[in-house]
Parts: sequence; structure tokens; C-alpha cells
Amino acid sequence: MKILVVGSGAREHAILKAFARSTKKPTLFCFGTSNNPGIRKLVEAFFFGDCNDVDTIVNIAKTLTVDMVFIGPEAPLEKGLADSLWQNNIPTIGPKKQLAQLETSKAFARDLMKRHNIAGLPKYLSIASAKELTRAKTFLAELGENHYVIKANGLMGGKGVKVAGEHLHSIKEAVKFCESLLLQHHTIVIEEKCVGEEFSFMCFSDGTNLIPMPLVQDHKRAYVNDKGPNTGGMGSYSDSNHSLPFLTTDDVDQAFAINQQIIAALKQEFAEPYIGILYGSFMATATGIKVIEFNTRFGDPESINVLSILESDFVDVTNAMLSGNLNSIDVRFAPLATVCKYIVPDGYPDNPLKNEVIAVKSENLDDFYFAAVHEEKQQLLATGSRAIAVVGQGESLNAAESIAEAKVACVKGKVFHRSDIGTTQLIAKRIEHMRKLRACYA
Repeated sequence: MKILVVGSGAREHAILKAFARSTKKPTLFCFGTSNNPGIRKLVEAFFFGDCNDVDTIVNIAKTLTVDMVFIGPEAPLEKGLADSLWQNNIPTIGPKKQLAQLETSKAFARDLMKRHNIAGLPKYLSIASAKELTRAKTFLAELGENHYVIKANGLMGGKGVKVAGEHLHSIKEAVKFCESLLLQHHTIVIEEKCVGEEFSFMCFSDGTNLIPMPLVQDHKRAYVNDKGPNTGGMGSYSDSNHSLPFLTTDDVDQAFAINQQIIAALKQEFAEPYIGILYGSFMATATGIKVIEFNTRFGDPESINVLSILESDFVDVTNAMLSGNLNSIDVRFAPLATVCKYIVPDGYPDNPLKNEVIAVKSENLDDFYFAAVHEEKQQLLATGSRAIAVVGQGESLNAAESIAEAKVACVKGKVFHRSDIGTTQLIAKRIEHMRKLRACYA
């Protein structure tokens, strides 16, 4: 079997590692933007280019006569890569363009939830031009001074969101941010601010059936104790029971039901199967689960947590997704806690050092997931974004976190990481936060 993975970051490194563990021994190929040394070890051939270059990727897939393409990042989905591959009879993991609107347009996702009466929908308003700023001001005033979130409607790499009380401190500031987004030709969604704890709930989808993965909590803020600017994600953890310590069974059931309703709504509207990863980003609040957003691909770093403990054969899982038979296979994850930590260049995310040499002082490079790095003349260069991820696994979160920290210590250079991710102290804060919220509401 021949498989082409599109993308060359840590998420795609994790995907390729999962395929490489298969007893089917597939021949692996990658199309990506950087010379990722971890990926290069796994693949028969590595093709370099723009992951949004649909025609080139389709031609490579045809020339290689691959049996499957797995699309890692979101941007190629927006460009219709899955559509073009299917038109050329190439089975593809990753939804077609109109289905991928679930991620590529926040307004589409909110409107879909509204049309189908799906639970977890916050109050929201979409605006598309400066003429609607008066409506925006009125809506912001209705929500209240510290009770709104403003989101750019399209893809912004996880950085197009500002939250009242954290990034915006008055309605005047909020309106200015709206104006700046409109000047950049973005449409906008303004939403009520939900208070609680965020979590990621990813599922495998064949268009009808969903298979849940372990729940993960990501950490967007750059610095220890959730300080600093938002990032693409500094690290994440999952517990050995595949839930999270601050969630109830009812929370998990609510979130899974929302994911299921979304798949049903998409099928009803488009009569097309959603084949790929459905990633619900949720907020546990005192009054139930709220939807932050949906993604139409694996999360990064969350993919590293879940794929590192996937016990089932990944080729079998993806084949079942393509054939619509997910309900007929047993998808298992090891009962282990995981802690993933990203190592990033100094100055990240606002003014990162670029093309700085970093070194991994370890005999076992399999412990590392390479992201925004480029190997040149036998040197590893951090190109300016998240550079290397490590993951620790253990019977407890404490054990997994200690292992992750030991791996981080092997990476040398002008870099930093969040040492608090997965620690007992930080998780205790999450638990206490939810306990107080629920007690206030009760």
C-alpha cells in the first residue's frame, strides 16, 4: 500500500509515525514545505513545495499511484485539495471544500449549528463590512464590557481571536480591532465569552460513524501560568482514562453528542460523507458544554498525544474511514496519560529568532516530533515557529510530565518551553476553577 501525507510539521510527523507502525508496512511519501529530518527517516520520497498547490500534489499522487492521501493542515482543505484528489479517483482522508467550511468559516459553523438546533451555540453576530459596525457596537454593548470574543472568520493559524478582559479592555478597543480586521478584508464573528475550561475532542469520521479519541487540553498562552500572547499551542495533556480531570461524564457525553449532530447536519445539507478528523473545541462551563469552534483535521499538538498511544493499526482505521465501515472495527488507545510540550525559539510568537541552530542531544530521535525546523548541511535550524515537540507517556499524569521534561532537557539552543504543562499544580488549578464555577451556579 502506498500513502502520501500532505504537510511536514509535527502533526504530520505523528501521522507518519502511526502509519509506519502498521503491520501492513505501507510505503510512505510526504509532500511538505521543509526538510523535516524526522519525516525524512520514515518516507520513501519527500517532495517539497506549497501545500496549497493543488495541481502539483494531485499530479504527484497520480504519478506515484498512491492508494491514499492524508491531508494534515487545514489550508489545503480550503483550497479544495480533497475534491481534486477524489475527482482523480484517489481516496483521501480530509473533507471536501464545502464540508471544510466547518473550520474555514466560523460564521458557517455558527449558522449550521443554528439551522440544526445543535446544543452549545453561544450568542453571536457576523459582520462583513464597515457599514455593520453600528450593529457590532450595539451587540457588544448587549453582551457587556467583559463578555465578548472577536474572531476573524477565516483561517488565521489559531491567532485571529481576541478575548475581552485578556486582549481587549473596552468596547472602544473591540471596535478598533473589528475595524483592523475589516481593513485586512476579513469578515468577523462576535460571540459571547464563555467562562470555563477548554478541551479538544477529536473523532475519526467515515461520514456516518464517529469513533472518539482521548480528550486533550491544549495550552495556547506562551508562558508559564497562562501568561503572554496566544500561540498555535505550547503543549497538551490527556489522562489515562481518556477524559480530563475537570470533566464529568455528562460533559463528555454532551460534547460527543454535539460532534455527532454536526456530522449528521453536514450530511443532510451536502449529501457528501465527511471523511476525516472532526475536532470539536469545547468549553466546559457551569451551565454545560459550549462550542468554541470546529476544526476539520488533527490538532497540533493534540495529534501527538492521541496518535502516540493508538494501539489499533492506523492503516486499518483509515481504510475503514474510506469504506464507511468505522463501526465494524475496534479502535483502541493504550490506557496511558500523555503530556506533550513544544520547544520554541526565543521571542516566539511575536518576534521569534529565525534560522537559529538547535541540537538534540539524544541517541533516540524517535522521542521527538519535528515541526518548524529545516535540516541543512547536517545542522538543524529552527525556522521561527514551534520547533520540536516531545511527549511523555505514563500510568499517571505526573509520571508522563516527568518523562516529557527529561526529553525537553535534551534540546539545546536559544529556545524555551512551558514547564508547567501537565504538572499537578496547574491541573489542580483547572479542577478548582471548574469546582468554583459549578458551585456558584448550583
